[in-house]
Amino acid sequence: MPQDWKNLVELVGQKPFLVERVRLSESKIAIEGEFELPPLIRLNSDDQVFVAAFIQTHGSIKEMERLFGISYPTVKSRLNRIASQLGGAIVENTDREQAPSKNEILEKIERGELKVAEALELLK
Repeated sequence: MPQDWKNLVELVGQKPFLVERVRLSESKIAIEGEFELPPLIRLNSDDQVFVAAFIQTHGSIKEMERLFGISYPTVKSRLNRIASQLGGAIVENTDREQAPSKNEILEKIERGELKVAEALELLK
């Protein structure tokens, strides 16, 4: 996170704020209006680092324990706290994962990524 962004986040704390001007630095085009920040940006910088580390470790709680020197319950508690801050915003703003098509299932069997019994369960 660039230092000026970190300073802005610290300045406003947990108070809601809107961005009213965006300028594309390469083309010098500016857009004015009210832009709500994405949910992840609204987290404090420590929580943003925690989320980034969680993604980089592919969701490995064991690796998070090692990286941050904290226990399993502490990792889970922090993730739960962050999830509650995000509320349903992430789920509401993403397309729900659709069931794989028959062709996708067959391709996964072919590649050895899926067992036949699992495929039959998906096809029900």
